This record gives sequence, C-alpha cells and structure tokens, in this order.
Amino acid sequence: MDVANLASQLNATTILPEGVLVISLILVLLGDITFGRSSAKWTPYLAIASLVACLYLLYTQWDQANPIGFLGSFHADNLSIVFRAIIALSTLVTILMSVRYIEQAGSSIGEFMTILMTATVGAMFLCGAEELVMIFISLETLSIASYLMTGYMKRDARSNEAALKYLLIGASSSAVFLYGLSLLYGLSGGKTHLDDIALALADTSKSLALVISLVFVIASVSFKIAAVPFHQWTPDVYEGSPTPVVAFLSVGSKAAGFALAIRLLTQAFPNLVEQWQFIFTALAILSMVLGNVVAIAQTSMKRMLAYSSIGQAGFVMIGLVLGTEAGYASMVFYLLIYLFMNLGAFTCVILFSLRTGTDEIGDYAGLYLKDPLLTLALSLCLLSLGGIPPLAGFFGKLYLFWAGWQAGAYGLVILGLITSVVSIYYYIRVIKMMVVKEPQDMSEVIKNYPSIVWKPLGMRPLQIGLVLTLIATSLAGVLSNPLLTIVNSSVADVPRFKQAAIPTTIDVAAIHPDTPTIAPEL
Repeated sequence: MDVANLASQLNATTILPEGVLVISLILVLLGDITFGRSSAKWTPYLAIASLVACLYLLYTQWDQANPIGFLGSFHADNLSIVFRAIIALSTLVTILMSVRYIEQAGSSIGEFMTILMTATVGAMFLCGAEELVMIFISLETLSIASYLMTGYMKRDARSNEAALKYLLIGASSSAVFLYGLSLLYGLSGGKTHLDDIALALADTSKSLALVISLVFVIASVSFKIAAVPFHQWTPDVYEGSPTPVVAFLSVGSKAAGFALAIRLLTQAFPNLVEQWQFIFTALAILSMVLGNVVAIAQTSMKRMLAYSSIGQAGFVMIGLVLGTEAGYASMVFYLLIYLFMNLGAFTCVILFSLRTGTDEIGDYAGLYLKDPLLTLALSLCLLSLGGIPPLAGFFGKLYLFWAGWQAGAYGLVILGLITSVVSIYYYIRVIKMMVVKEPQDMSEVIKNYPSIVWKPLGMRPLQIGLVLTLIATSLAGVLSNPLLTIVNSSVADVPRFKQAAIPTTIDVAAIHPDTPTIAPEL
C-alpha cells in the first residue's frame, strides 16, 4: 500500500476539530507548567478559542463528501457532527463558569482545563467511533478524565468521596462493557468494525450469548446516561464534585452516552432491535418516575438537579425507543435545548455558591431582593427545564412527545406529561422561595449577601456564560427552525437509520405553524 493510498484511507481531516483541541490542551498544560499560577490569566481564553475553532471546523464538515476516516474506525457524518458540537458547546460554557470557581478554591486552572479538554476529546471521538477498540478507548478517555475532575478538589472530603464512588462504580461498568464487546467480537467471527459485525450477525439466531452481550452493553450505556437503576452514583457524585464538573457530566458526558447508544445499538444488534427498545422503554419509565418524584424531597440544589437530570434522561430515552426518524430527531433536538437550560441553571448555582458558600434550597429565600438578575436567570432556566412555554424546554418536550404520540407510544407520552407536571412543582418551589418571601422572611445567608462585583478574575467569563445560556434558553424554542433543520438533516442522512426507522411524519405545522417537519415522508 503506497503512502498516498494510505493517506486517503486515513482521511485524517475527519478528526481535525479534535486535533485542534489536542494541540490546545497541550499548550494549556505547558503554559501551566512553565508560568505557574500566572498562566490562569490566558489559558482559559486559549481553551475557549480552540473550542470556537473546533465548532467552526465542525460547521465546515457538514455534508462532506467522504466522512469515513481511519480505515472505517471513525465516521464524521452529520449525526456525529451534531453530537460533537453539543459536547464542544457544553465544554465551552463549563470553562466560562469554572474559571472563578477553581481560582477561588485555590486550585490550578491549567490542570483543570487540561483534564476537562481531555474528557471532551474522548467524548467527541466516542460520538463518531465505529470500531470496538476505538469505542472502548474513547469511552475510557472520557471516564478516567471524569474521575480526575470529580476528585479535583483534593482538600474537600466530599470531593474525594465522590471520586472514589465514581471510580469504583465506573470501573465495574467499564469491565461489564468490555465483556459485552468481547462477546460481540467472538460472535461476529473476530470482526471489530460495526458494519462488519452487523453483516456477520445479520443471519445469526438470537443466541443467549448475543442477548448477554446486549444486556452488558445497555448496562454500561445506562450508567453513562444515569438511567435508573444504574443511577446510584449520580446524587452523591453530583453533590460532592466541583459544580462545573457536575455541569459537564450532566450534559457533555450524557450526550456522548446517547450518541454511543444510537450508533452501537442500531448497528451492531440487527436482530435484537425489539429487545433493546423494550429494555430502554422500561429504563425510561423508571427514570422519569424515580428522578422526578425523589427530586421533590431534596434540600440541596445540586442533589435536586442530579435527580432532575435522571428524569430528563428518561424524557430523552422516549426518542431513542421509538425507532423512527422523528424520534431520533426530537431526541437530538431536546439534547441541544437541554444543553443551554441545564448549564444555565448550574451557572446560577455556581454564582450563588461563590457569593454565599452554600447550595441549600432554603438559603435562596428572598434572593430577588438582593440579586434580581440571578433570580431571573435561575427562574427562567428552571421553568424551561419544567417545560413552561414559551421557553426552549417547552418546545423540546413538545416535539419529543409529539414524535412519541405519532409513533403510537401513548403510555410513554402520558407518563412523560405527568412526570413533567411533577417536575414543575419542585422547580416552582425554588422560584417561590426566591421571589415570594417577604423581607423579614429572608434567610440569614441572603441577609448577609455580599455586594455584586464582577471585577475579580473569572467573574466576567461567568457573567458571559450566564447571559449566553439565558438568551439561548429564552429564544431557542421560539426560533427553533434552524435547529430543527440541522437535527432533521443529521438523522435523515444516515442510511442505517432510514432502514431501521418506521416512516413517520410529524405534522409540526399543526402545533407550530412556522416550523418545518422533523421527519419527511420516506
């Protein structure tokens, strides 16, 4: 094989966005080693610039003629581009909110940025990986970096405890996943590419070994997306971890998990589609019910948002189990919306904890009287998570439930509506705590609330992140046409989904006159 032929088969330009991030994280690490704490003034902005460049490169790769790279191991199709963009955006906002948080904690910003961007690279590779070895290495890159970020506050006993729990459960999950992949490798006759595995298993009967492999893979994916009953790590890890890490895990890591689920399950298990859809239906029901019901009893904002993220994963799984283009499109659209409203809520929690040192819900009493901007931003993000119109979360749930209703998943849609109403209760409870309280009913924390200052290092990026997520949460639903066009194209252009999908058309004009149809007639 000559060099030119090898270069064309490698097609390294497919991973150019990830390459930019790798170069950037090396520069950030070298800057931290060379200049020490003084590098904190420019390393975050270098990381942000690289993420912006990464997003631009992803934009230029849209509808590229040859999306296959590295001898078929990486597929930079439109679906992977959307998921990689979601992860890059979540990292960008996480960096904006983390600079002041890490600086105030007395830790190294450069090291944190390096670990965060390593997790980002692993998550982005996972979204396009189509070969078993690459899938596992990408997953472990994301997982190990996540363990390190969870325990980054070495002086905090809660952070150390969270990291240990996450490491032990995550290592078990990785072992189970690897065993499931090894079974898949053996049953396919030694194939590692997903296309080859699908061909090898196309005529295979539903053997016990194949079913065990499916169960092991689903268990690992469910751990990554925090689906019940594989959610046990979530509340403790969310409560003990640094808040910016929680924000990334709740969006970036979860998006990578769903990307893995779509690509691996729909392609590598051609004879077990009904089985894995049934399992995910059960997981969606359990996640929606437990996540939203248990969140009512929480007194910590981070634990409440942890259970909220479990419930949100249940909503997203509705689109996964439908088996239609409309289901996948509405699922990706909801993840894109969830990015802004969830990270906006965590930005508000970080800002409040920086000023007060607490995240207890009771301490928010009377916040409106001292900080109207923070109250407004947190209220809009929570209302959007609950699905209140005309915020972005309402349109996300609307399209998701409408896709489910058109596909005949009436039980899932009705349960989703009921649990959404339950979620509105605990979101509005926080808003009432901030807004309704009289001056004499303010908490002691609010009575001693410090003056609002944006000059310290890292406060301006935090303010920018707050404003950006607030604007996106407020307008992304109303101006959803471009987003719907993007997610519709990302799903419709993947042939394997067209073959697996049941032709379904969402009559979006009936519910949103200015919005194009999510899934056209095939």
